[in-house]
Amino acid sequence: MEKLLDNFDEFCIDKNLILIKDKVLSNKRLSFKDAEIIMKTNDLNSLGIIARYKKFSKDGDKIYFVVNRHINPTNICAISCKFCAFGKTMKSPDAYEMSIDKILSLLDDELKEIHIVGGLHPNWKFDKYLEIIGEVSNALPTAHIKAFTAVEIDWFSEISGFSYQKVIEKLMEAGVDALPGGGAEVFAPEVRKKICSPKTDGDSWLEVHREAHKLGLPSNATILYGHLESIYDVIDHLDQLRNLQDETNGFLAFIPVLFQPYNTMLKDIKPFPFSYDLKVHALSRLYLDNFPHIKAYWITLGEKAAQVAFHFGVSDADGTIVSEKIIHDAGARSEIGHTREFFVRMIKDSGYLPIERDALYNELKVYD
Repeated sequence: MEKLLDNFDEFCIDKNLILIKDKVLSNKRLSFKDAEIIMKTNDLNSLGIIARYKKFSKDGDKIYFVVNRHINPTNICAISCKFCAFGKTMKSPDAYEMSIDKILSLLDDELKEIHIVGGLHPNWKFDKYLEIIGEVSNALPTAHIKAFTAVEIDWFSEISGFSYQKVIEKLMEAGVDALPGGGAEVFAPEVRKKICSPKTDGDSWLEVHREAHKLGLPSNATILYGHLESIYDVIDHLDQLRNLQDETNGFLAFIPVLFQPYNTMLKDIKPFPFSYDLKVHALSRLYLDNFPHIKAYWITLGEKAAQVAFHFGVSDADGTIVSEKIIHDAGARSEIGHTREFFVRMIKDSGYLPIERDALYNELKVYD
């Protein structure tokens, strides 16, 4: 593995990255200043080599994926965020509510993970959400249920009068196995006001996940990047997540989510260069030294760009998804879902070993 860094100091163009390399080799934690160097460098080749070394030191040449499905029970939402094109009002002609029968019709025995998130429906009681989880759990007990963002849990607390702890306990009793990482967006308050001012603030997002981890419920974390944030907002976001992981050790994976502006109220934002995507993924792997996995979220990156991200510290390709709606409503150009065979080929063609997993990263099959 050390061969990845053979003669690094000679071919490295940005000599500031030698300091980063030396820290990574000696397992020293990167500082905020180190992160700034990473986000400002133009030496992508050298950065990718360091991030790839860090990824290999954790899990070798494995890239994980899961056979999963996204289910969004409703797009009716009590709030409206500028970056979102999914949420609708009750009177919108595009508004929908899935029945329990409709939700159950989307399940099949191949699924290892069921990802459930949706709008903050103004008329649904907390019991409605618990019913959805209970019915899905009973119908497919062999699959893990990863359900409801911290924003939704904050909403459930508001409409039920329960504490975060009580809400999470009830979700776990109904059958939730893990929390998704959505709703984090970016923690920087001023940027958050501009893109999602009605939404749960960053401190509340962190508190929900802290409570989940205390109860033994693992979760993922995300950042929405590529809009109005600065590199310092990105670093601060990762720093707060790293601090919480030090405290709880409850995060399974971190997912950088590239903003899709096309059908949103922020559609005039100029797209960031692809080099920025790669730096965000590399920084995530190098800075979040206590996170087991970094994902390349192909839904927002696109399939080919996700393959490139594998070489910048990524260890997880997410999953089949089957039918993604939230990001595609915003205008994502990727496919809405893929097959198991697609991921095996995608990962092998990138030079890595495909590992089919479940939601908790138990290895189900190795595709030699």
